[in-house]
Amino acid sequence: MKELGLLVDTAGGLVAGSLLQKRKSVSPRTFLGKGKVDELKGLIRQHSADVVVFDEDLSPGQVRNLEKELGIKVVDRSEVILHIFALRARTREARVQVELAQLEYQLPRLTRLWKHLSRLGGGIGTRGPGETQLEVDRRRVRERIATLKKHLAGVEKERRVQRRKREDIFKVSIVGYTNAGKTTLFKALTEAQAFVEDRLFATVDATTRRLRAERTSPVVITDTVGFIRKLPHHLVTSFRATLEEVVQADLLVHVVDSSSSSASHQMEIVEEVLTEMGAGAKPTIVALNKTDIAEEESLQGLRYKCPLAVEISALRKHNVSSLVTRILQAARSEKSLATVEIPLTEKRLISQLRRSCEFVKERMLTDKVRIQLWAGRRELGKLTRRGFSVRTN
Repeated sequence: MKELGLLVDTAGGLVAGSLLQKRKSVSPRTFLGKGKVDELKGLIRQHSADVVVFDEDLSPGQVRNLEKELGIKVVDRSEVILHIFALRARTREARVQVELAQLEYQLPRLTRLWKHLSRLGGGIGTRGPGETQLEVDRRRVRERIATLKKHLAGVEKERRVQRRKREDIFKVSIVGYTNAGKTTLFKALTEAQAFVEDRLFATVDATTRRLRAERTSPVVITDTVGFIRKLPHHLVTSFRATLEEVVQADLLVHVVDSSSSSASHQMEIVEEVLTEMGAGAKPTIVALNKTDIAEEESLQGLRYKCPLAVEISALRKHNVSSLVTRILQAARSEKSLATVEIPLTEKRLISQLRRSCEFVKERMLTDKVRIQLWAGRRELGKLTRRGFSVRTN
């Protein structure tokens, strides 16, 4: 309930009161029992509330019946989360993804919404025989959904092309529960300008930047959308192209808010979502964030659960260097130390290697350069196939 209150606050609402009910099964008609509906009416009058938010997803019929009983707007958890994503989306891609999720959520609920998406005037030829306004709305929504899906298919294709260009670069995705401090850590690792706010879902746009560290193999870091309990299915589906960055990553950094009393439970939710996405078996570094404000007892429990975790404060950049060291060690483990001799005429190739490999030493010879570098199997294979002298150390 505390988390639902935070969601309402993030969506721009003010929590006036709350109500709990324990039942073996929900009421098919109004979700709550009759007595609780009456109790809810009293709370609404007491606080002059204008919206009721349910933590569980409601059927369109339940929403209609509750609004008739209560006389005010009724929304469920998924609708609140979708509203927050719509407020937070900044890039064109994110806005399209959110709009698609909202339309797919609203399609079976159009009878309740009845906000005409089609403004057809009267007269001959303006409407099909027997076609009601609701049918017109549904057709418009389906057409819009098809258009958005086509657009996202193009985005997905473009992302695949971008990933192919980064095949030889070590890829890290930052994952974690919403408001765990992922974007703050992303800024600390990459020195990128990114929007940070102490609220749920401050970030809904995936951003990729290069790790800022001297004399290292190129590593790119991607900041991803935060996970949450009962993340709406339509949202996960719409953000598939964005979340694919997690699936394709070489390493995950799982950021945990160590100051949260629900840290262990939040970790489990993130792990469940990663497993559903097919990224559950990815090499992962756990970063216990906000250790500067965490209770020692909570930290002890997390240390026992994750003995290899790195304890950091992304905001204060405390011990972030230790996390960078762990990331670079993981990147190094994928590469071999080798010496290659390349003719000086191959300036373009040398520039490409400088972008994708870590140069250890260079020595100029008469008509070529001898380079000692850390390189992956793909890069070394390309050099060997082109007939260059390659010797692994």
